[in-house]
Amino acid sequence: MGKKVGLAGAGSVAFGTAAVLKEAGHDPMLWSPSGRGTEDLAQGGTLRATGAVETTLTPRIANSAAMLARENEVLIVALPAYGHKAVLDALAPHIAEGQHVIMSSHASLGAVYLMGLLSERGVSAPITAWGTTICTGRRQSGTEVTVNTVRNRVDLCTVPADRSAEALKLCQKLFGDRFQPRDGLLAISLSNLNPQNHMGIALGNITRMERGETWSQGQNVTPKVGRLLEELDRERLEIAQALGLGVKTIFEHFHLSFHVPIASISEMNQQMHAQGNGGTGPATADSRYVTEDVPYGLVLTAVLGRLAGHPAMLHEAGIRVFSAMYGRNFEAENEILAALDLERFSLDDLQEAAKTGLLRDAPNAARATA
Repeated sequence: MGKKVGLAGAGSVAFGTAAVLKEAGHDPMLWSPSGRGTEDLAQGGTLRATGAVETTLTPRIANSAAMLARENEVLIVALPAYGHKAVLDALAPHIAEGQHVIMSSHASLGAVYLMGLLSERGVSAPITAWGTTICTGRRQSGTEVTVNTVRNRVDLCTVPADRSAEALKLCQKLFGDRFQPRDGLLAISLSNLNPQNHMGIALGNITRMERGETWSQGQNVTPKVGRLLEELDRERLEIAQALGLGVKTIFEHFHLSFHVPIASISEMNQQMHAQGNGGTGPATADSRYVTEDVPYGLVLTAVLGRLAGHPAMLHEAGIRVFSAMYGRNFEAENEILAALDLERFSLDDLQEAAKTGLLRDAPNAARATA
C-alpha cells in the first residue's frame, strides 16, 4: 500500500520527486511556503513530468505547514537550502511523535537544527539526511517539470542512529533499492558534491550565466574546469579521511548519477552531453549554484576542514571570490550555522551530534535564534 508523503517545496526537485513517488504508487502532497509555487496546481492543474520520468499526476496541495504535517505519514524537505531554516521553523511545531522527516538534500546540519527544535517540545522523530536529491530536473512551468535523471545511488544517514534500519527500509519502500548508508551527518555533509561541482562550473561559465545564454552544462565542463572539480574533490576527500569517514568520489558520483563510464571528469561530462543528459546551465547569475551552494555547501566544508586540521583552501578561495563577484558576504548568509553557533562546540561535539542529532544545549541556541 502506498504512503502519503508531504513535500515541503514546489520547485524542480519537489515536482520531480512527486512524480517519482507517484510512479512508485505513493500519494504526494506539495506545499509551497510562499503559496506561489502551487497556484496553478491548486486551481485544478495536472502536473506533467517528462524525461527520465514520464507521468501525469494531480498532487494534493497543502495550504500550510500544519496541514502538510497533519495529513501525511512522511515529510520530505525538498527546496533550496536557503529556504530550509524558515521551513523547519514552520514545520517543527506540527511534527508528530515518530513522524519521519527526510531532508532532500541535507544542508549545513539542518537535521541537528530541527532535532533541537523538536527536543524543546519533547518530541522524538527520526530525521533522515540525504547526501543529494533523488532526481535532477528543471521546472518548466507551474504544471510541468523535466526530470533529467533519477539517481541510482543516494547516500543517507538517520538521527538518532538507532533508527537507521527503520529509515533505510522506509526510503527503499518509497523510492526503491538505491540508497547507500553512511556513517552520520558529517559523512552526509561531505557526500553532497553539488556545492563543489557547481562552484567550478559557475566560475568557469559565469559570463554565460550573467548574459542569460542557453548553454550545455556537460559540454562546458572542459578539461580545465574538470581538473578544478577534481582538485576540489581531493580537498573534500582529505577532510573525510581525517574524520575517519567513507564518502564517494566525484568519479563515482557522476557514474552513479548519470550512468556514464568512469573517466576524467571532463570526459564523463562530454559523454553526458553526447547522451543528451548533460543538462542546461543556469541562465542567470541569481542561481542556486551560487546563492545556495556557496553559503550552505562550501561554507560548511570549509568549517569542517578547519576543525579537522585540513583547511580546504580552494573551497575557502571560492567563497571569497564569489563574495567579491556578488558584493555579498556569503559566509555570513548561512542562517542554520548561525543559529547553531558552531564555534561554541568542539569537533568531538559535532561528531557526537552526527549520531544523535543533538548538540549540547542546542535547543537553547535554536530558541534564541528562531
